[in-house]
Amino acid sequence: MELENLRAFLSVARFKSFSLAADDLCITQPAVSKRIAALEQAVDTVLFDRLGKTIQLTQAGRALLPRAEQIVRQLDEAKRALADLSGEVKGELRVATSHHVGLHKLPPVLRAFASNYPKVNLKFEFLESEVALERVHRGQCELAVVTLAPDPIDQLEFEPLWQDNMRFVTSLDSDLSTNTNLLALSESPAILPDLSTYTGRLVKRCFDDRNLPLTINMTTNYLETIKMMVSVGLGWSVLPESMVDEQIRPLRLGGVVLTRRLGVARHQRRQLSNAAEAFYEVLRANRSP
Repeated sequence: MELENLRAFLSVARFKSFSLAADDLCITQPAVSKRIAALEQAVDTVLFDRLGKTIQLTQAGRALLPRAEQIVRQLDEAKRALADLSGEVKGELRVATSHHVGLHKLPPVLRAFASNYPKVNLKFEFLESEVALERVHRGQCELAVVTLAPDPIDQLEFEPLWQDNMRFVTSLDSDLSTNTNLLALSESPAILPDLSTYTGRLVKRCFDDRNLPLTINMTTNYLETIKMMVSVGLGWSVLPESMVDEQIRPLRLGGVVLTRRLGVARHQRRQLSNAAEAFYEVLRANRSP
């Protein structure tokens, strides 16, 4: 089996789209289709069900997926290890990050890294923190710079870099008093990240510990969208302190403090490339004191 055909298979399986896979691989959509056809011919079976615009793995495709991931990962690691013998910092580096961390924490890191290591082809994937950590766990990215999980994850190593203080917020004309309490908030509509996310769980735990329900108006995992919805009066929320400005009003809840750990995650059993090690050091240099 050709390596590039396996890469095409993994990309189509991930995006469930030939066109998105083509964008990911920087090739044309017909080229992706050709590679998938060649792979299906090589294994003598159909790997994708094509139902209109819907793309799904067949049973054979699902069986091939973990094996293809392992083959591509091992070949990439071997290639990277040989290239790193020179000690030079170069090549491709895949990093997963969340939109918030990417926008608010990484700009100085990226400026410093690009200036010091111009031969590195840095490829970022903007994902939810939970998905980003899974990408590292599966060996699809070397590092994830995200909201760290509150509990350990097998085979992943976390290093906190920034403490993200969170604030309860509402609209400027909200009926909620600036000096309010969790009971009043529990009875008012909230706009929060999905409660399965680390941030959503942090807020839910705060209310659960006091046996208070949450009245969820809507959920979205994009904090900028939450801020906009709060500003127009659709509900209260919890946002990073760095996002609080004149568009929304912070609330004061005596004795209630919420913080998230933002940082970097790596796989404990995989050797980082020279590029990843260099990026790791630039991250550490830009951590909060």
